[in-house]
Amino acid sequence: MFGLGGIFVEILEDVVFRIAPVTKQEAELMITEIKAYQVLKGYRNQPPLDTSAIADTIASTSRLVTDHQEIKELDLNPVMVYEKGVKTVDARIILE
Repeated sequence: MFGLGGIFVEILEDVVFRIAPVTKQEAELMITEIKAYQVLKGYRNQPPLDTSAIADTIASTSRLVTDHQEIKELDLNPVMVYEKGVKTVDARIILE
């Protein structure tokens, strides 16, 4: 699941889903499918954010859960996105 979080998810339900494994190309498409994509592209004099780094994070997280079947759930929240790069602030992993 990918979404911007906060009210975008809770009120607007602006998320997209894929079944793992997710490639970087699929992740890039996921990012463009959310309604709030324009926010990531830059809006009202805000610079565009690093959507390529977001796609890398989605794809690498997908590989992690498919390579390790003992992972039942994995949540990265929040993931901070910058002009260059991303930073995962907190992660929760539930094992079988």
